[in-house]
Amino acid sequence: MVRATVREWHDDLGWGVLDSEETPGGCWAHFSAIDTGDLNVFRRLRPGQVVDLDVEHPGQDGFDHRARRIRA
Repeated sequence: MVRATVREWHDDLGWGVLDSEETPGGCWAHFSAIDTGDLNVFRRLRPGQVVDLDVEHPGQDGFDHRARRIRA
């Protein structure tokens, strides 16, 4: 797993960008990748929040990296 910090998050769109040394240029993240343990909880992140994630390649929407699983 990679430790990252949330650069930006768009609740209205359900995605954001996470930064870490292992994901230069940022890592694209979708709300569906957030592992809350409860599917009834609104899944969101907030800028500055530190998370752990599994990363996959290729990325998405201009990013080389995409989060496959995020643990807040």
